[in-house]
Amino acid sequence: MKIATYNVNGVNGRLPVLLRWLNETAPDVVCLQELKAPEEKFPLQAINDAGYNAIWHGQKSWNGVAILARNEKPVEIRRVLPGDPEDSHSRYIEATVNDIIIGCLYLPNGNPAPGPKLEYKMKWFERLTLHAAEHIASGKRVVLTGDYNVMPTELDAYKPERWVDDALFRPEVRAAFHNLVAQGWTDAIRKLYPTDVICTFFDYFRNAYGRNAGLRIDHFLLSPAIEKQLHAAGVDLFVRGWEKSSDHAPVWIELDV
Repeated sequence: MKIATYNVNGVNGRLPVLLRWLNETAPDVVCLQELKAPEEKFPLQAINDAGYNAIWHGQKSWNGVAILARNEKPVEIRRVLPGDPEDSHSRYIEATVNDIIIGCLYLPNGNPAPGPKLEYKMKWFERLTLHAAEHIASGKRVVLTGDYNVMPTELDAYKPERWVDDALFRPEVRAAFHNLVAQGWTDAIRKLYPTDVICTFFDYFRNAYGRNAGLRIDHFLLSPAIEKQLHAAGVDLFVRGWEKSSDHAPVWIELDV
């Protein structure tokens, strides 16, 4: 079973890129972030024509998450991260696919930091951590994936000294990620590539992709019940080089299920 995550950076504007990638790589499950489209503007027909069923949580101009499944129908569990009934951001959606719980998330960026945006990020992280703890306690097979907007270690940042004050790399943000993982989650990419420099995001400026000057901010966390089934993972870097592509590249894992 191949599961992918892709911050598409505008699902309608990048639709040709998304459909081409789906056709060429055929993942079984895809988690999308930054749809940047309201509910009614999600391109469901095009997604269906590509062979995928979908659930989504849209928002005009910002945020937005979706779960696509090939030859399966995602069974929605929730579309809001628990803990804040007034949170109107479309940043989380969760479903069951093939008896695996898939949580698709788009964690807040937090910049400029310090300030209210970083405070919101840290509160959102707390809510995610509490929800994740319930999944660990359940003993079920769970995958939490998406754009975490966190570089967990210096290995995940191009020239990390340049990022020390950024909300993606500040000590309290990295500590929150490590606290989450410490519940018992496995960082899939780091399990298979513990010392490799792997990038999932390349800024549009200064030819970042051409210089391989990227960041690793898109992650897969696997619960103990499923981490032993991990046998492959990677980043489809070539997609980042396509015309009108997102600034993120798709990231994927393969599970023996």
